[in-house]
Amino acid sequence: MDRALKILFVADTHLGFDYPFKPRVERRRRGDDFFDNYRRVLTAAREANVDCLIHGGDILYRSQVPAKLVQMAFEPLAEIAEEGIPVFVVPGNHERSRIPFRLLATQPGIHIFDKPRTFLLNKDGFTLALAGFPYHRDNVREHFPELLKQTGIAGKPADSRLLCMHHCVEGSAVISGNREHVFTYNDDVIRINDIPSAFNAALSGHIHRFQVLTSDLSGRPTATPVFYPGSIERTSFAEKDETKGFLVLEIALEGGSRGSISHWQFCPLPARPMHEIKIDGNGVGAAKLKAYLKYVFKSLPPDAVIKIRLKGRFAKEARDVLRVASLRAMAPPTMNLDLRGKHE
Repeated sequence: MDRALKILFVADTHLGFDYPFKPRVERRRRGDDFFDNYRRVLTAAREANVDCLIHGGDILYRSQVPAKLVQMAFEPLAEIAEEGIPVFVVPGNHERSRIPFRLLATQPGIHIFDKPRTFLLNKDGFTLALAGFPYHRDNVREHFPELLKQTGIAGKPADSRLLCMHHCVEGSAVISGNREHVFTYNDDVIRINDIPSAFNAALSGHIHRFQVLTSDLSGRPTATPVFYPGSIERTSFAEKDETKGFLVLEIALEGGSRGSISHWQFCPLPARPMHEIKIDGNGVGAAKLKAYLKYVFKSLPPDAVIKIRLKGRFAKEARDVLRVASLRAMAPPTMNLDLRGKHE
């Protein structure tokens, strides 16, 4: 078997999402789902004996968070690094381009793209250059060439080069309002043909849907593929049909393909099932509504995330059925419920 340098690439972990440290109500929270999959990713890094782990941004769900959350996010990465797997982190837009409580993330073996820079990784006489920059909020489309220059990649001799970032690239797509939206010419979208062919691949977070871009908007093949691993869990109902996971990529260390991406694999993670229930309140009595909801809750997976969307006018007795306490009493405690729309 040809020798290869193995990389685990994950992004958009959004740790802290629905994870209150002092909850006012005891109920199942989504926050544990994200931490559970985060731990699965790190376990996979160990089991696959990867040479490095790259996080493509939005490790946290927002910028203003308790120091405890930063500690919970970075302590497992520090353990990975201590075991000999260097970690590289791109601050994303949810962190507002910087890691809060940075001292808690300052550990040997953890390298943060806190500004445009290039890190070098050496293995068996092979040098991999990792160039990257934190999320850029001001017209990245025009500033992208300058950001690349600031990384200093041009002055770094290497056998292979990867670009690490947290941005939309032309051709990347998401589901919006039940339709596919493709990012094209906006100021916050990088031109795919601006990514130099000197890079063997671009690794990016920000898009929550797994995809690999290999052509430009005209359909012409590009020299540098762009990999999006997507988020590790479903953060909204727009993602309810998406498979979540991470990527493992291999760079050839020898032969004619030395330095190129010789193999890659998308590795799925378990994600909570999501279902939307639509209820029209016109003419629906309390007994009928309660029976219907009990039937729905029983027929869906017990760990489902449920959105109940209401329309029309509900009688007072029916409104009582839709109170939070009443809904939680009918549904399994392992479900998450989200009520949308007016019922008065």
